[in-house]
Formats: sequence, C-alpha cells, structure tokens
Amino acid sequence: MTKSDFMTLFDEEGQEISKLANSLATKEIETLVDKIASCKGNILLTGCGTSAMDAKKATHTLNVVGIRGFYLNPSDAVHGSLGVISYKDIVIFISKGGSTKELTDFVSNIQKKKAYIILITENPKSVLGRSADLVVKVKVDHEIDEFNMLATTSSLAVISLFDVVACILMKKENFTKKTFLLNHPSGNVGNRLRKEVS
Repeated sequence: MTKSDFMTLFDEEGQEISKLANSLATKEIETLVDKIASCKGNILLTGCGTSAMDAKKATHTLNVVGIRGFYLNPSDAVHGSLGVISYKDIVIFISKGGSTKELTDFVSNIQKKKAYIILITENPKSVLGRSADLVVKVKVDHEIDEFNMLATTSSLAVISLFDVVACILMKKENFTKKTFLLNHPSGNVGNRLRKEVS
C-alpha cells in the first residue's frame, strides 16, 4: 500500500462527511436539539454492534456538555433495565437499517412507558422508523471498504451528527469553560481549561 492509497480512503471518507450538511434535514436536527435541550428526564441511547459504539460515544459527548445521557444495553434492557425509563425520558435508537431484532423487541415497551422515541437511521420506513416520534435520516452514499458493507463512513456520520448537536447545545445552554472544567478536570483538556479559567 502506498501513501496515495490510504490518502484516497481518507479523502473518500472526508467527502462523505462533508456532504452530510446538505443531506441532513434542518427541521429534524432542530427538533432533535430542542428535544434534548428541553428534556426533563434522562437521554438514553441504544444500538447494537457498531451502532452501540456510536451510541456510547454520543452518550459520552453529551455528558461532557452537561446532558444527562446514558447508554442502554439492548440485552440488559429486556432483562429489567427498562425499569429506569419514564415518560420524562428520551430514548434514542441508533440503527442503520432500523429493523434490528434486539431493538425492535422492546420498542413497544418504551411506547407503553410514553417516553419520547428518536431514531437515527438510513431507513425511515423501517420497523423502528414507524415506531419513532422523530426520525433523523443519516445516510452516506458509500462505505470506504471494498465491499461497501463495513460500517465505516456511516458510523462516523452518526458520531459527527452528535458532535454537531453537542456543540449547538453548548451555545444554546450558555455552556462555560468553568462548567467544562467541572465536567472534565483531567487530561490535556482539563489542564488547558484550568489555565484559561484561572
């Protein structure tokens, strides 16, 4: 492999992410931000496989900016963890196809609890799409692997969405560097913040 080979892959992935700004529906993103900002309960994110990793990353990012987010493990959910969910909560499903059985198995339970359901997906017409109160379509033209199947660009697209949402929430909620330091006191970020707020 030459440098040009991997630079091509980086370029392809970067181009796909750049196109998101034009493909995402502004109204859906505004609603997503408003719902998270106005939530009186907790934000629970769930997914399977790579989508679970995306959900965990998004949860962490929301936590850093002061949003009460938690990852909901699908297998634990159906064995009692659904007990934490109330009508004040928002449950965000991340599912590329929107019909993952491990997730569709308990979506009706969440509906009965009257929690607000959001789906991040490529397929709004899926099982989860038909069950959600809000569907945010996040679709890329292709993954960067040779089979166009490995969750590469699509995973990064979901993470990018929540990065943008978190940054918008920071401004919307007047998130300060002092609060940032309270939430993130360690590491290089903590050191930088400590110097800037002192």
